[in-house]
Amino acid sequence: MSIFRETIKAVRITLVIWLLTAIIYPLFVLLVGQSIFPVSANGSMMLNINAQPIGSTLIGQGFTSERYFHGRPSAVRYSQGKKAQPTGISGGSNLAPTNPELKQRILKQVEEFQDESKKPLADLIYTSGSGLDPHISLKAARQQIERVAQARGIKGDDIIPLITKYIDGRFLGVFGEPGVNILRLNYALDLQEINRQQNQ
Repeated sequence: MSIFRETIKAVRITLVIWLLTAIIYPLFVLLVGQSIFPVSANGSMMLNINAQPIGSTLIGQGFTSERYFHGRPSAVRYSQGKKAQPTGISGGSNLAPTNPELKQRILKQVEEFQDESKKPLADLIYTSGSGLDPHISLKAARQQIERVAQARGIKGDDIIPLITKYIDGRFLGVFGEPGVNILRLNYALDLQEINRQQNQ
């Protein structure tokens, strides 16, 4: 009889713990996140003027057009298939520093910069540790101003205020280095161009 009683008690405790950890706590976190931090809780998604998602400000996006600032490389190709739309995908790599494939990719990117008579900056040829970093350094952003301005038919001075606007500072004011959020900057450039066309 005592074994049966202990079994019932164990089942009750299991159900209570399951209720707390699998239902009540997740619902509490969901409600707090959606009410206090709705943007962060939904992936920090950025919407265009048509309220369509164009990507997360927390994840690096692939930009290849000369009209846009280019971000850090990713080990995963961006926007592969329907599952990746509309935000694209990024990812890290488990290639060791001595891996010939990694070395070949880096040397190819260095050659491309040298062909353009530009200094190959680290954050434009190396992936970040996670492969998801949405930022580049101020130096890397400044190096691309001339190319982007020429492709868009504007002056570099028109771009500098946008770069300054979309600088994210150090985490907690101490960790890391300031960086420019590429998705925000590139979308701001598109908005600037739309406004300029409407005013003409």
